Amino acid sequence: MRQIVLDTETTGLDHASGHRIIEIGCVELVNRRLTGRHYHQYINPEREIDAGAIEVHGITNEMLTDKPRFAQIADEFFDFISGAELVIHNAPFDLGFIDAEFALLRRKTPKISTICGVIDTLIMARQKHPGQRNSLDALCQRYYVDNSQRDLHGALLDAEILADVYLMMTGGQTALALAGDDGSQQNEGGVASDHRRLDSAPRSLRVVRASAEELLLHQKQLAEVAKASDGNCVWQRPPQE
Repeated sequence: MRQIVLDTETTGLDHASGHRIIEIGCVELVNRRLTGRHYHQYINPEREIDAGAIEVHGITNEMLTDKPRFAQIADEFFDFISGAELVIHNAPFDLGFIDAEFALLRRKTPKISTICGVIDTLIMARQKHPGQRNSLDALCQRYYVDNSQRDLHGALLDAEILADVYLMMTGGQTALALAGDDGSQQNEGGVASDHRRLDSAPRSLRVVRASAEELLLHQKQLAEVAKASDGNCVWQRPPQE
């Protein structure tokens, strides 16, 4: 099963008002394993970025002047996600922008939800944790996912973090496939990512048993606890029938 965890950054909040995508980040999972393959692209939106959006993601108009237009990267992006199941936090937002970008190309590209399955982790989180905050930062805290590098929003970093959150929400991560020799992941262009994860594949653990001397000291300590508590040492009570 191939899944793509996806996130975008945009010039503003509403594609219907003419706002555009400025960054796409994707992380590939195959059979719930991170493969190390990424798709990451900054995009020249051919319009100004709202000041409020810059405060969120820190991407300025000047940073994008030499970046490709969406039309130039549309085919490779489409090929990367085609046929996969997409995992997105607040999917209608990202899918709305992606469909709007393809619509601007004036070619018969189907809506992404018709060629890819879609899992919305925001809906999933609201079902699992009703009445609680379910932002990506809140889920990181709830599932002990490291988001310390997330000072600003960024599509690739957010996709990497969401992959961790999604795997924890749905039963835990089974294994990692890391491409770099130094333990760092690499993106589609072979550039190492600074965001790293622990390999949680099952390991054989060494069992260390107490020695006879340690057991004797333990019993002595329990006796002192029992004496100090008038015989109410819970560790000396017989098991309940």
